[in-house]
Amino acid sequence: MTFVGRIAAITGASSGIGLACAEQLARLGASVVLGARRTDRLALAVDRIRSIGGRADALTMDVANEEEVRALVAHAERAFGGLDIMICNAGFGYYGTVEETPPDVLRRMMDVNFFGTFHGARVALPIFRRQGHGHLVIVSSIVGRRGIPLMSGYCATKAAQVGFAESLRSEFATSSIHVSLVLPVSTETDFRAAMQRDYGYTVAGLGPKQPVTKVADEVIDCLRHPRVEVYPHAKSRALAVLNVVAPRFTDRLVRRYGRRRIT
Repeated sequence: MTFVGRIAAITGASSGIGLACAEQLARLGASVVLGARRTDRLALAVDRIRSIGGRADALTMDVANEEEVRALVAHAERAFGGLDIMICNAGFGYYGTVEETPPDVLRRMMDVNFFGTFHGARVALPIFRRQGHGHLVIVSSIVGRRGIPLMSGYCATKAAQVGFAESLRSEFATSSIHVSLVLPVSTETDFRAAMQRDYGYTVAGLGPKQPVTKVADEVIDCLRHPRVEVYPHAKSRALAVLNVVAPRFTDRLVRRYGRRRIT
């Protein structure tokens, strides 16, 4: 894919992976529409993209609400004339045992992490079907392939994204509609800051980390040369394989390198 003239809608785009993808796409000539809940951050992001000559717009929205996701895509169609790329990126996490995880937090996490993806697909795929092409990118996590201690709810939402993407891929396997699953390791975003803000703690661990620009680079490469799965931290693919062939050993491994709470 070349990006000049292409139109992308991106959720969770006021910071982190979503914003990095928007900035890179705009530099390459795509028109981008950013969706997120923080109006002030969206305005700053759009101004920054426009200042370098990019084409960008934004809409304040919540991915848990399908009508607001539909409004984001409709905004892209009105502002720029269509939709070629849908990046479902919005998400948040919670750290704690099952007993410590409030049911309302898990429901909200499922609404944002999984249903936000579901809503994005439901809105974008009919457009892709009509025009005969399009690319749906689902930003999940390596923990969707292999759960880690004390984040069972978050891991469950990411595993749901994985199963959803695999099913969609099989539906479009012989078409020009692509579905790609991105599986980052821990990434330097606002993820921990949001946890600190909302729950009064954050987490740290010994596992590998990657900069947000690395994930965005891999997403852009996947859009150019479609792949079904993207592991921005290449070695993390081995964890998914190891979990299949030696799950009990992998249990001990992820426990050793798991995260811990910092108050």
